[in-house]
Amino acid sequence: RLLGARDDAKAELARIESDVAVVEARSARDAGLLAASTNPKQAQGLEHEIASLAKRKSDLEDAELDVMERLENAESAVSAQEALIAATNDEGARLSAEGKTSVEAATAAFEQATRDRAAVAESVPAPLLAQYERLAARGVGAGYLQHRTCGGCRMVLSGTDLNVVRAAAEDAVVHCPECGCILVRDYDSGL
Repeated sequence: RLLGARDDAKAELARIESDVAVVEARSARDAGLLAASTNPKQAQGLEHEIASLAKRKSDLEDAELDVMERLENAESAVSAQEALIAATNDEGARLSAEGKTSVEAATAAFEQATRDRAAVAESVPAPLLAQYERLAARGVGAGYLQHRTCGGCRMVLSGTDLNVVRAAAEDAVVHCPECGCILVRDYDSGL
C-alpha cells in the first residue's frame, strides 16, 4: 500500500511536470508571437492567452508542491517500513540462530543423558529395570521421597503409608501408594 501511494505520487508529479513544460512552451511561443505581432486584436488575444497560461502554470505549480509533499511523506513512510522490515528480518535471523544453538545444545544434552542412563542401567538388576520401564511407560517410573512427599505425584504420604515405607528393608523396592511409582529413599525422605 505504501509503495502504491509513493508510485502514484511519482506518476502524478511526472504528469504535472509534463503539463508545466507544455504550458511554458505555449507561453514562450505566444510571447514570441506577441512581440512580432502588429495586429492589436491579435495582440490582445495573445495577452489574454498568456495571462491564462500564467494562471494555469501557477495552479500546476501549487499542485506540484502538494504532490511533492505527498511524495516526500510516502517515501519517508516507505523508508520507515523498509527499516522496520530489515530490523524484523535481523531479529528473525538472530532468533533463528539462537533457536538452532538451543536445539543443538538440547540434542547434545539428550544424547549425554541417554549415554548416562545406559551406563546406570547396566548396574541395575534386570527385573528392577523391567519394572521401572513398565511404570515409566504409564507415566512416572520412579520419584524421590523427599520430606514425606512422593516426587512422582507430589502427594504427601500418610502416616500409615510412611510406616510401611519405614518398615521395608533398605534394599527393598517400595512403591508410592498413590501413583505406583518406585520410591527412591534417602536422608531427606523424612523417615
